[in-house]
Amino acid sequence: MRIAELKSHLSEYLRAVRDGQTITVLDRETPVAHIVLVRDQATLKIRKRAPGTPRPNRVPLPEPLKIGIDVVDLLLEERESHR
Repeated sequence: MRIAELKSHLSEYLRAVRDGQTITVLDRETPVAHIVLVRDQATLKIRKRAPGTPRPNRVPLPEPLKIGIDVVDLLLEERESHR
């Protein structure tokens, strides 16, 4: 199903997904996504830290690198190359 049709009939397609169907979304005939029913909610499990490991706020950080590059300029250049 194409994106425009999904947008105009979203509620109907979500009902179909609740009934167990998988919906494939197309962008100009190219499959870009599947809409599937969420079976299990992922749960976050928190474990105790291993004996002898430092607390997260006590982990020593490495010294900053001394390089002649402005990281912000590098990031902006990277973003521009993807436009």
